[in-house]
Amino acid sequence: MSWTDEKILKLRNLWSEGLTTGEIGKRLDVSKNAVVGKAHRLGLKVRPSPIKRQKKVAAPKKEKKVFTLTDLSSQTCRWPIGDPKHDDFHFCGATVVPGKSYCAEHCAAAYVGSNKPSQQSQQNAQNSR
Repeated sequence: MSWTDEKILKLRNLWSEGLTTGEIGKRLDVSKNAVVGKAHRLGLKVRPSPIKRQKKVAAPKKEKKVFTLTDLSSQTCRWPIGDPKHDDFHFCGATVVPGKSYCAEHCAAAYVGSNKPSQQSQQNAQNSR
C-alpha cells in the first residue's frame, strides 16, 4: 500500500474534521491501523481515544454511623471493627440475621463450617452399615 500525496491530503482533512480512524480508513480504502500509523508518522494532532471511558465523578460518600457499645441493640450487628485500644474502634451496627449476633456479611465470616464430620453424621454412617 502506498500513500500518494492525494491520499495524505485527504487523510489530513478527514483527521482535522474529527472522523474516527475506522471511518477515515473506509473512505481511503485502507485499514484503520494504516491510518493510525500514517497519522503518527505525519505528526498529526493526537486525539483522545473514543473507547476510553470518561472518569466518573464519585458520588460523595455517605457518612456511616459509627456504632459504639452503648449504641448496640439486639437488632444490630456486634462485629467489632478495629483495635479496642484505638479511638476509632467501633462495631458494624448493620441489621442482624434473625437469631444471630451478626449481619449476613459477618455471619459468613464468623460461622465457618468444619471439615471434621459431626457426631450426628458419624452416627448416621455407622447405623447405615
